[in-house]
Amino acid sequence: MNATTNVKAYGTVAADAPLKQMDIPRRNATAKDIEIEILFCGVCHSDLHTARNDWENTIYPAIPGHEIVGKVIKVGNEVTKLKVGDFAAVGCLVDSCKTCDNCKQDLEQYCSNGWVGTYNGEDKHLGGMTFGGYSEKIVVDEAFVLKVPANLDLAATAPLLCAGITTWSPLRHWKVGKGSKVAVVGLGGLGHMAIKLAKGLGAEVTLFSRTPDKEKDALELGADAVVISTDENHMNAVNGKFDLIIDTVPYVHDVNPYVGTLNTNGTLVLVGYLGGLEPILNTVPMILGRKSVAGSLIGGIAETQEMLDFCGEHNIVSEIEIIKMQDINEAYERMLKSDVRYRFVIDMASLKS
Repeated sequence: MNATTNVKAYGTVAADAPLKQMDIPRRNATAKDIEIEILFCGVCHSDLHTARNDWENTIYPAIPGHEIVGKVIKVGNEVTKLKVGDFAAVGCLVDSCKTCDNCKQDLEQYCSNGWVGTYNGEDKHLGGMTFGGYSEKIVVDEAFVLKVPANLDLAATAPLLCAGITTWSPLRHWKVGKGSKVAVVGLGGLGHMAIKLAKGLGAEVTLFSRTPDKEKDALELGADAVVISTDENHMNAVNGKFDLIIDTVPYVHDVNPYVGTLNTNGTLVLVGYLGGLEPILNTVPMILGRKSVAGSLIGGIAETQEMLDFCGEHNIVSEIEIIKMQDINEAYERMLKSDVRYRFVIDMASLKS
């Protein structure tokens, strides 16, 4: 059993309990480990789902947070990737089997033997569950630590580790580039990153919105057009237009109207919602136009580093609101009302006060 050090964290002991300060153990760095002082941690919908056991798989106590940016304060003697003083990042993964076919192809997010989440994953070192980024420090195998480009704002970089890579991975998989026609459904943490990244790759980008009130924001973020999905004329005007639609909506909704706006060979990829589709998916336009409805998870480590480097080259970061750790319960309530533009990021210095 590894030696441990206790650190301050914020977490919860039950689905209906508020998050509060607690002490958690972190393993002392082994030969291949990097110890990171956490400076900023983004707040993701998955954090809230885990804290409140919405997916019915949370083991308590739970410490959320998987959009982590910080400074390297210790490295094991076999570490080559980073050195003390470097800025580093950790996303949704801290381990995988490293030996299955998917892991060998840098697709750790689809590890056949089960990847280890940054929180609420199986801690292979200490037993029990992994604890996330709502804490002072984290110790991670160097294979799952990322380098942060020097020019990027650290706080605004944090959401790239989940919201960024979740939208980057499908953009890359479906080979979006100059001349591609991409649409985004939903303008939140994921949607605003999808617009920025697709635009950075050279695509023509459209936002689907249910109401016109998101139009100004979408255009400022780089969208070329906004289509009101509740307006039949708007929808008819983009029939058969898009190569790729990234659907970021995190709850059950009707995807059928969007399928009709795909071109031949076009794909609608779901990245926000896990579960059964209602109303049921109509296969007629899919079969008659070779259109696809697909799903995509985060990215592997190599792809996440590629995304960070791309963001460094194009100066792309998230739109954020910085909060104190002590305000996390209020932030969760605001997140449920979509009252954030577009991602909360915790200044972890507040945990020291």
